[in-house]
Amino acid sequence: MIPVLWTSADAEAATGGRGNRPWLARGISIDTRTLAHDDLFIAIKGETHDGHDHLEAAFSAGASAAMIDHIPHGASLDSRALLMVRDTIEAVTRLGAAARARAPDVRAVAVTGSVGKTSTKDALRHVLAAQAPTHGAAASFNNHIGVPVTLARLPPSSRFAVYEIGMNHANEIAPLVHLVRPQVAVITMIAAAHTENFPDGIDGVARAKAEIFEAGGEAAIINRDSVYFERLAARARARGFTRIIGFGGDDAADIRLVDLEPAPTHSMVTASIDGRPLTYRVGAPGRHWAINSLAVLGAVGALGAHVGAAAEALATMSAVKGRGMQITIGEGDRRFTLIDDSYNANPTSMRAALDVLRQIDPAPGGRRVAVLGDMLELGPDAARLHAELADAVISAEVDLVFTCGPLMAVLAQSLPATRRGVHAPSSEQLVAQVVAAIQGGDVVVVKGSLGSRMAPIVAALQARDGTRQAAG
Repeated sequence: MIPVLWTSADAEAATGGRGNRPWLARGISIDTRTLAHDDLFIAIKGETHDGHDHLEAAFSAGASAAMIDHIPHGASLDSRALLMVRDTIEAVTRLGAAARARAPDVRAVAVTGSVGKTSTKDALRHVLAAQAPTHGAAASFNNHIGVPVTLARLPPSSRFAVYEIGMNHANEIAPLVHLVRPQVAVITMIAAAHTENFPDGIDGVARAKAEIFEAGGEAAIINRDSVYFERLAARARARGFTRIIGFGGDDAADIRLVDLEPAPTHSMVTASIDGRPLTYRVGAPGRHWAINSLAVLGAVGALGAHVGAAAEALATMSAVKGRGMQITIGEGDRRFTLIDDSYNANPTSMRAALDVLRQIDPAPGGRRVAVLGDMLELGPDAARLHAELADAVISAEVDLVFTCGPLMAVLAQSLPATRRGVHAPSSEQLVAQVVAAIQGGDVVVVKGSLGSRMAPIVAALQARDGTRQAAG
């Protein structure tokens, strides 16, 4: 039996809300599609949907109570357990703060960065869970709603907690990190992402990412290869961090990549940790995974967990859906490999995905194929950054490139004619051409920003001949 997470009395005290009857909740949900029995359903009003419109669905799915800020017109809720609050987003933030306050001994790590923060969060959750009870969001819950929800789900019995904190603008990370109050803060990499929201470009991004140090802490884990390392380290020291741990390939890194043996489905890494060698396997391919594994080990050590055991556990993790997961599709001479990296993209992560594609040899007669959607929120440099991907495409020995979106049209025109596939204004208009063109033996990567909607192309390829996930 899952332990009780919240009682009605505790939730009322945390949120300042008022209830109509007692209840017990074993979990927190903001989505009726994933709601579990005895969850507290929190009705969040978003840009396109209002959770208040789905209260009956929540109770039908087994919700023990619902947190609401108004009763929808025509709703009959007299027999339901309710927690009425002034504003549900404000209330879930207060619920998250209360959850953190009642678990003061939990060792917490917060992760941010332009590239790799979700993968690093997932890897930390994976390796720490092998050592002690560990809490963290399975999905990318990294904004002003997702972080408080993840906090509100924190079991007091947890030993470790892992949080991802993202941003699109300045002053978004600071309030969230004050909620999380991590002892360890990680910045994976600073790169061109969301730069249209920063007049000074990547400098502004770096300044915003440094907000992860605003709540203070013990150890800051920072990419030593970044030109912003010293600036970030100074910000961390100013906020009271006493340990600055640099990771990467730079000779001055405290956790340094010494050697990397790449393979199609994994990497063998040799690292130097404070001068001591350590060799381990990472269950996902690519240099970016190897570099982020160094950050993972740095954070594990700073949290007080066992670094060697964490290194062993990295062998059993793999890339997940939308973030580099490899899937074998079809049978016999129709079989091809799909790399689903469709969740998001910026120039750095796009190059990393193409490098992974380069490492995988097609079957006889097969080709390397890239299906690429626009990288969004790059500001006035967007066209140039798309055109500059042509060199990465050629270096990765990609045979055929399908593109969609107005920005990727610039890349298409920058490529040799022999490498161009079909270009379409949107992903929806590209699906049929991609599905028809893929042949047995091909290796295909699908990638683009979330707003480019590349996931339907992945789904159509999976549906073409049936799906079997490749062994990692």
